[in-house]
Amino acid sequence: MTADSSRLEKLQQMLEKSPGDTFLLYAVALEYRKSGDAKSALEYLDKVILHDWGYCYAYHQKGLILESSGEIEAAKQAYREGINAADRKGDAHAGQEIAAALEMIE
Repeated sequence: MTADSSRLEKLQQMLEKSPGDTFLLYAVALEYRKSGDAKSALEYLDKVILHDWGYCYAYHQKGLILESSGEIEAAKQAYREGINAADRKGDAHAGQEIAAALEMIE
């Protein structure tokens, strides 16, 4: 078992105890992204967004994964949703970061 799979296993065990924990959902998504499993990463990022629409960086990560998978229009949509979430939440810094990512592909 690699360190990454061990970390993912530990996170998923913690998630079993707290299935709606957005931080744990986000951490699992990032572990999947690091391992190259874009489909699972996107699935967990969608769960983060479902539990907390204001978790701006979930949209950012979703956009990055979609962009790297060649799904440019879907990436743009994820970035736009992230900008909207950041605006609604009042997180100008996150909004600026996500807007910069969007600008790079428009």
